[in-house]
Amino acid sequence: MNMKVREIAKILEGKVIGDEEVLITGVSGIKEAQKGDLTFIANNKYRPLLKSTKASAILVPSDINNTVDAVLIQVENPSLAFANMLNIVGPEPVVFASGIDPTAIIGKDVLIGKNVSIQPYAVIEDHAVIGDDTIIGSCVYIGHYTKIGKNCLIYPHVIIRERITMGDRVIIHPGTVIGGDGFGFATVKGVHQKIPQIGTVEIGNDVEIGSNVTIDRARFDKTYIGNGVKIDNLAQIAHNVSIGDNTIVVAQVGISGSTVIGKNVIIAGQAGITGHINIGDNSIIGGKAGVTKNIPPNTHVTGFPARDKWEDMRLQAYARRQPELAEKIKKLEERLEKTERRLKDLYGENEPENS
Repeated sequence: MNMKVREIAKILEGKVIGDEEVLITGVSGIKEAQKGDLTFIANNKYRPLLKSTKASAILVPSDINNTVDAVLIQVENPSLAFANMLNIVGPEPVVFASGIDPTAIIGKDVLIGKNVSIQPYAVIEDHAVIGDDTIIGSCVYIGHYTKIGKNCLIYPHVIIRERITMGDRVIIHPGTVIGGDGFGFATVKGVHQKIPQIGTVEIGNDVEIGSNVTIDRARFDKTYIGNGVKIDNLAQIAHNVSIGDNTIVVAQVGISGSTVIGKNVIIAGQAGITGHINIGDNSIIGGKAGVTKNIPPNTHVTGFPARDKWEDMRLQAYARRQPELAEKIKKLEERLEKTERRLKDLYGENEPENS
């Protein structure tokens, strides 16, 4: 990479504060950046690094305009702008040639679209449908009657069981299982009897699902993942859950059965959501929160049980003061005991009446 700041600003439609002729030779994170590197700031907690970074140019939001040793390029979204630069100067993407590897196993009556790439040892069962320009990685399993849309990327060792429907431009990372049985049992005379899970999973367009995610099939109808949903690694989504468009599910989240998640919701890491409740649109569920009841739209909750963020913060502040309060109570009790002993010494058992 050898580009001047003014060239980068033109590509990103940014505004330069500083020397436009500075030469940029690489890209890096703000902590690791050296002279000649382009970096970015998207999170407020990294703003103090503006003064210490060795980068030659920094992509910043429009509200940062102070002069530092580096040149600033103001853009609307620094993180996205940096990603766009990586696409331009980063390594060439891996390209999979279209065609079916001889080791792949293709069932009967499978419909395969144009320019599809099926990698070694993939298994595609009878009556499956694979859309145009989709890539099926090595050792992927696709079950009977499952439909995969166009321009999808299924990484190795993904399992997509029978009768699953998936939209276009879906990315699924290694180790994920779509359509496993929901956790349904009926206890009869102390024995757990399995309840058949005969529903399906439906995944919309432009969904990305991380590694080792499990999305269970519905008991009857469908488990639904809406358009534009992004799911991080190691999440568990139970049977009959519905997740609205553009919701983000961060790592290690667990969502119990038949819960309905609205649109544009953010569920932070390790949050747990009980079953048969509704989470309103545009809500935020904090990390490690335990949600046990319905959450209205446009609400930010944290803690266990999950409650309004500011209420939870007040309760946490009180909890942190418990040792201090306990010590004060202990001292008050000691003073009270001393006072009672003095009164007994002065009056014996017949203490004076209050006037």
